[in-house]
Parts: sequence; C-alpha cells; structure tokens
Amino acid sequence: MTTNYDDILKKLDSELNVLEIEEEDILVRAEKGIKLAKQTLNKVRSIIVDYEFKTKSEEIHFFKCTKPKIYSKLIYYVKLFNIEGKRPRGSNKSQVKYLNNYIEKLQTYFNDNLDFYHYYRREATVFDEQYFLRGKADIRLFPDSFHFFVDEQFATSHDSTVATILAYDLLIVHLKREIDKLENNGNYASLRLLQSKTKITWTAHKIYLIELIYALHSTDVINNGTVDIKDIAYFVEKTFKVDLGDYYRAFLEIRMRKNGRTKFLDILKKQLTKRMDDTDNIK
Repeated sequence: MTTNYDDILKKLDSELNVLEIEEEDILVRAEKGIKLAKQTLNKVRSIIVDYEFKTKSEEIHFFKCTKPKIYSKLIYYVKLFNIEGKRPRGSNKSQVKYLNNYIEKLQTYFNDNLDFYHYYRREATVFDEQYFLRGKADIRLFPDSFHFFVDEQFATSHDSTVATILAYDLLIVHLKREIDKLENNGNYASLRLLQSKTKITWTAHKIYLIELIYALHSTDVINNGTVDIKDIAYFVEKTFKVDLGDYYRAFLEIRMRKNGRTKFLDILKKQLTKRMDDTDNIK
C-alpha cells in the first residue's frame, strides 16, 4: 500500500516538474497542473474508499502526510491561476504591490490557524487521532472545519488544513520569486559579468550556502538586520560565482527536513571545534 502511494506521488511530482520546465505560459501551466493534481487525487480516493486501514497509525499517516501532498498541489494551482489571472499588467511597482498584498493574505491564513500551524510545524502527535482519523471530528471542537462533512470517506477535520499550509508555502515562494524578477530588472545579467571576474567560487552543495545565507539574515549581522534576504543572496552569488536558483523554494525544503534542519551549520561547528582542538594539541 505504501509503495503504491509512493509511486503515485513520484509520478505526479515528475509530471509537474516537467510542466514547470516546459510550459512558459503561467496560466496554461496552472490549468494543466489543476488537471494533473485532480486526476491523481481522484485516483487515490478510489483506492481509499475501498481500503481498510490496518492500524490507526496507518490512517493517520495517510491523512496527515500522503493526501495533503497531493491535495496541496491542487490548491496551489487553483490559487496560482486566480492570482496570476488577476495580476495587473501595468508598471513593475503596481505588480509588486499586488503580489505583496497577496503574500499578506496568505500569511493571514497562518495567523488565523496559528495553534494548528505550530502543532503541525512542531511535528506534534498528541491530537493526531482527532485531527487525522475519519469519524473523529467534532463540530464543537472544530467549527471552521467543514471538509469532513463533504466527503467523510476521504476527509478528516484537518487534512485539508495541512494541504492548505503546504500550498500556501509554495505560493509564497512563487510570489517572492516573481517580486525578485520585477525588482532586479536585469541584475542577473550584470551578475554573470561580475562572476567572470572573480576567482573565488563555491564548491560545496548550493543548499549549504542557502542555509548559511538564511542564518546570517536571521541573526541581523548584516547592516544591523535592515538588508533583505534577496540582497544577501545576490551579493553571495556575485562573490562566490554561483547561481543559487530558487533559494526561496530551497529554504522551504530545509524547513521541511525531519532531522538535521541546520545540517551545514552543524558541520561548520563540528569542523571548527575540531580545528581548535587540534591546534590546542600541537606541542
């Protein structure tokens, strides 16, 4: 059963990755993404309605982890179509304002569901039976959750909330990337020219450098914390002759790590400590 889900998820991710690369028209991409995600969700639903979970843990895992990964893609592309379809075609300034306003709307959802948002981000489990088992939802406890009334065979009180959190994470990544494009106005072309003049290059994984950038930004050690993350990323790209690509999405992946969220920082600490210890031992 688990392998079957893994195969279905891998197939969907593969098809969506190809779609993201090959389809330049963002509205067409969103329409096709909606179709792929909906087909996959329907396929999984047809399996679940005729399947009896062997344990509560298996059912919880499906509705907490598996279904939201698929459903989030559907939410993402539906929202993406609406956002981009209404995006103003005027000046860069007006577009940036529109996109920033939408980011605030998405953040409002997190604030409105803050308790559950923290519960999910902390990977807590104490209320999992209430949140992710079918037939356990209580309208008195979850008055804003209605999805389990619509399809009680394929919904719990909070699987759609998880899916929405995942989808909105992706949307914020997309919106910030679009804002970067509008605000940089050709800076990336000048970056390539400047890169050709530097002899210092980054030779480790890009994800390590992205982790370091976000750590620097989080500690306010550059310009007393007044500099934006994109400015630090641009400076680092220029200095180390590296194209970080979509660092917003990369940071999202770092956040979603179950273990070792600060992997590179842990390596730095370990290696620096070792060096100091080795130096102390030199006679």
